[in-house]
Formats: sequence, structure tokens, C-alpha cells
Amino acid sequence: MPTPTVAAGRQNQAGIGLDRALLGRAVLEALLKLNPAKLIRNPVIFVTEVISILVTILAAAAAFRGETWGFQAAIAAWLWFTVLFATFAEAVAEGRGRARAESLRRARTEARAKLLVRPDDRALWQPRAATELRVGDHVLVESGDIMPSDGEVVQGIASVNEAAVTGESAPVIRESGGDRSAVTGGTTVVSDWLVVRITAAPGSTFLDRMIGLVEGASRQKTPNEIALDILLAGMTIIFLIAVVTLVGLASWNGQPPSVPVLAALLITLIPTTIGGLLSAIGIAGMDRLVRFNVMATSGRAVEAAGDVDVLLLDKTGTITLGNRQAAGFSPAPGVEIGTLAQAALLASLADETPEGRSIVAFARERHNLPLPSLPPGAEVVPFTAQTRISGIDTPDGSYRKGAVDSLLRTLSTEVPNAVRQEADRIGRSGGTPLAVAQSGRLLGLIELKDIVKPGIRERFAQLRAMGIRTVMVTGDNKLTAAAIATEAGVDDFIGEATPQDKLGYIRAAQAEGRLVAMAGDGTNDAPALAQADVGVAMQTGTQAAREAGNMVDLDSDPTKLIEVVEIGKQLLITRGALTTFSIANDVAKYFAILPAIFVTSYPELGALNVMRLASPESAILSAVIFNALIIVALVPLALRGVAYRPEGAAALLRRNLLVYGLGGIVAPFIGIKLIDVILVLLGVA
Repeated sequence: MPTPTVAAGRQNQAGIGLDRALLGRAVLEALLKLNPAKLIRNPVIFVTEVISILVTILAAAAAFRGETWGFQAAIAAWLWFTVLFATFAEAVAEGRGRARAESLRRARTEARAKLLVRPDDRALWQPRAATELRVGDHVLVESGDIMPSDGEVVQGIASVNEAAVTGESAPVIRESGGDRSAVTGGTTVVSDWLVVRITAAPGSTFLDRMIGLVEGASRQKTPNEIALDILLAGMTIIFLIAVVTLVGLASWNGQPPSVPVLAALLITLIPTTIGGLLSAIGIAGMDRLVRFNVMATSGRAVEAAGDVDVLLLDKTGTITLGNRQAAGFSPAPGVEIGTLAQAALLASLADETPEGRSIVAFARERHNLPLPSLPPGAEVVPFTAQTRISGIDTPDGSYRKGAVDSLLRTLSTEVPNAVRQEADRIGRSGGTPLAVAQSGRLLGLIELKDIVKPGIRERFAQLRAMGIRTVMVTGDNKLTAAAIATEAGVDDFIGEATPQDKLGYIRAAQAEGRLVAMAGDGTNDAPALAQADVGVAMQTGTQAAREAGNMVDLDSDPTKLIEVVEIGKQLLITRGALTTFSIANDVAKYFAILPAIFVTSYPELGALNVMRLASPESAILSAVIFNALIIVALVPLALRGVAYRPEGAAALLRRNLLVYGLGGIVAPFIGIKLIDVILVLLGVA
């Protein structure tokens, strides 16, 4: 089942999400992109702009001389319309990212902080601008407050609305300890309160980095885009040669066509459709990734995700929750499980670690125990690295929990073999046993486990169905690694792995021609994240991990790669589909309008004029108008993307040829004829 965030992302993806303000800015940006120095990055549209300038000059010169200039001006206007809509499509895609950046920047600048004078006193705080906070400051964030900066929850539990950052409207729970303790500046506390320790200096918060990412609309072209540019440039040269050849033949026959007609003919035949939409497709792919709460630092990463076939995942904090939690009680012979649960609860009552809190919660939930307060006169026995034991002393007795060997050494009684065997079983299964004693009497064991995140097994099955091999890497011993790998449902695992082992595995897979994705959250994952073709760092991870990866998952959900891969494949499929349509479209236009244009020079071509276009002028003007309008019609598809379906390359090719190839052939014949009829009715041609 998809997570709520994923479901929200799919819902958001359904619409294009444009508003008037965004469209207004996109129009201005489209005009600015007419700068030849910028437009030359798109050779096809650059050629179109150059020819538009030429035809405009010729129309102006004809008007100045008092000659007929309406036909030339109409061609020039529609050529400019073609160029503008190509730049407009790119500007719209970029504008959505900039609009998001503006909302993020407002969230950052409007935030005020309640700086605590003493971290342990919530009642005493001073107002402070969020930009003045320093690393290590403690702030109080209450219901309705905006989180002033990145930090870690040290006290309290609250519901937090992260929509300003992630786009997900459903609030999430944030509390101290575990993988839910990280908070992000710009989010809003919905209920209760938190004490947060600031972990990011001004200007280096996650929000600042996000703003930089979404504003960085200029990006390097991917290898596929470069290859496609070469193809488009080659097709442009081929059609240029074809047009020059036809002109030469017509001139030899004594009836050369005019320069505006030749210019318009060239533009309608070269691949302006895909050329005008190429940039928008890539940028829109990155924008769709944002809708799934994943930030990409490059279009290359999004595209590479579409071809990933190996996924490495760090265990702790990625596959598992990251902190050991109570998973079971095993009483010693002759001890009731309720007695063990009560003693474990009391021994953990003063333990504020995630493990201690999980024992208290497990005892209360599974055994319906009330939450007691510390008894009067009780003394807390803190955990130390030397004793490896903690608990409390009360007037009614002492309660201890700790490492099995350490606690057993403090007991004077014989330890039953059944307890030792159970401790060995827990260790072999990947868990950690803790012994519990009351006043020197062994009561049994607590089983702590690094809990596998809910639903992850089903998600790995989906990845497997997509042809992606999942490999878990962990520093744990191989027995523990095998147990977690089996429970999580990964295809393979690497136990006792060092950062060098992870790096070596990725390099070996890449040497075999595989594309590798890595999901991790720790500093020790940073080298592997940097080496991987797609490095997905968890938002709850370390700064080093987030900087090494080329994607950041705001939900810290490692199986989010399913959505990342789908979007990558969707980007490639969209580009392939529109390229197929564009090529078929250009070939169809070639055979649709050439007979009508050159029928005067070569009357024999009249037999090929199957559409019976009214005149050569009507044929060329209809083709120019159709060429511009088809880009307009395809902009929504470029921004939304072609739907991804898990199917093989052969099936995908057949679908592209049947839908977009056949559509590209049929559309020009229908569209050009309709425009020709309208022009005749209007008396334009």
C-alpha cells in the first residue's frame, strides 16, 4: 500500500497546478529567454528564432517599399509564436519551482523564535529572530508557532504540519529520540509543544538548501538529452538539404519560391515540436519529484533513476527505525510474565533513552499496566558504560535491567540454562537481550530489536517486480544482518560492511554496466551516496549524507525509490513519446504540404496533393500555424508526463509507435486541412 505522503503526491500530480500569477511571470520569462545567447542551447529553436528575425525584416522591408507584405507578416507572426511558446513551456516549468522557493523563503523570514534562557525551564524565554539563532540554542515551539530553524527535539511531543516543506498536508508526530526527532525550519507545530536544540547555522539550514535547489532551474543536460540534441540537429540538416534541393530544382524550372516561403517551409519540417518541449520535459520531471517529497539536485539523477537496476540500502535508520525497541518479554522459569513486565516498567521508568521509553510503552500496551510515577524516596540508578546496568531503588525493593552478562554477575543465585538459551536465541535472531532483576532475583529477559519499518517488505516486492535488486548493507554481524534481511525481504545483504565495502560494491556493479542507487542516512554512507548514480539521502540523516547524495527524501522512506524510479521512467517515456510524435509529425508535414507548394513548378505533383489545399500560400501558412499550435497542445503533456506502466521495452515501443507515431502522422493531415479551410473561409488565403 502506498504511504499517505505518496498518495498525496499522486493526487498532486494529477493536475498541472498553474495560476494566473505564475503564468504572468512565465510570459515575461519567455520573452527574456529570447536572448540568442541563452536560446543557442536549444539549436532547433535557435534556428527558428533566426529565421523569424529574417522573415520579420523582409516583411518590414516590403511594407516600407509599399509592396504586399501581409502574407510575410503572417508567417513571421506565427514563427515568433512558435519560438515564444517553446520558451514559455520552459518558463512555466521553471516558474513552478521558483513559486515553491518563494513560499519557502517567506516561511524562513517570517519565523520568530522563543529562545530559552535555560534549556530545562520552558517558562523563561526571550523573543529572537530566527536568523539570529546559533547552533546549540534551545527554543520553545508551541502550538501555532513556525519552526525557526533545523533542529532536534529534546523534550516534548507534538503534531507538526510539514506542508510548507514537503507539500504533505497530513501532520506528523515529532518527539525526542528515534527517527522522529529531527525537525525542519519553516514547518508549523499544530498541537502541544516541543523544546528544540538548533543544529544548523544561519544560511545552512535545510530550508536554505531547498531554496537553492528549487531555484537552480539551469541544469546540465543529461546524456540522453545530448544524444537527442544531436539527433535533432542531424534531422535539421537533412531537412535543410531537402529544402535546398527542392529550391534548386524549382529555380532550374524558372519558378523559385520566395525567401519567406522557404523559411517557413524549413521551420515546419525541422523538429521544432520536440525541440520546443525538451527543456520543459526535464524540468517538469524534477518538479514531479518534488511532489513526492524528494528533492533532486540534478536532472541527471532523475533520468538515471529511470534505468536503475540495483538498490543499496543502509540498515540502521533506513530499513529499520534506527533505535532498538522492546519486542517481547521472556520470563525465567517460575516467573509470571506480568511480574516481569511490571519490573521491566519500573526499571525503565527513569530511562529517557528511546530503548527505555519503548520498554515502558511495550509493558503498558501489551500488559495493560498503568504508568506509575517514581515512588517517594526512590533513587535512580543511571546507566554507565562501566556497569551497563540501570534501574531504581525503592523502599519496596530494587529493580534493575541491563546487559545479560553484566546483570548476571551481580546475582548470587544460579542462572537457569533456559534463560541463557533464550538469550542466545534472541542474539541469533538479530535482537539484543536485556536481563531484568528485582531485589537480586532474576525475573527474565527483555528482547530489544531494531524494528523494520512498517510495510517495507511489500515495497521491496514492488521494486523486485520492477527489475530492481535490493541489497542491504550494515555493520552488524552476519547473523544479525541475515535475520533483518529475511524480515525486510531484501534480495541480498552485506554484513560487517565498512564504508569501503559499500563503495567497492557500487564500483563493481557500475563496472558491469549497472546503474546503482544508494539510500542512506549516516556519515559512513556518504562515500557510497556520492559514488552511486542515484544517491538518496534521508532527511533525518546526517549533514554529510545529505550533501553527498543527489537526492534528499523528506519523508526518510527508503522505498520511496519506487516513486523516484517511476518518475525517472516517466521522464524517459515522455521524451521518447514526444520525440516519436515529433519525427512522425515532421515526415507527415513533408508529404502533406510539399505537393501543394511546388505544384505550380511541377504540375505532376498535383496527384500527390491528397488534401487538396487551396493554394501554395494557404499550404505554407496552414503548416506554420499548425506547427505553432501543436506545441501549445503538447505543453500540458510535457509538464504532466506520459503515464508510466511496468512493461517491457518491446511493448513500450509498440505503444509509442501506435499512439504517438501514428498520431504524429495523422495529426498534420487533419490539422493542416482544417486550418486551410478556415483560412479560405476567412479570405486570408
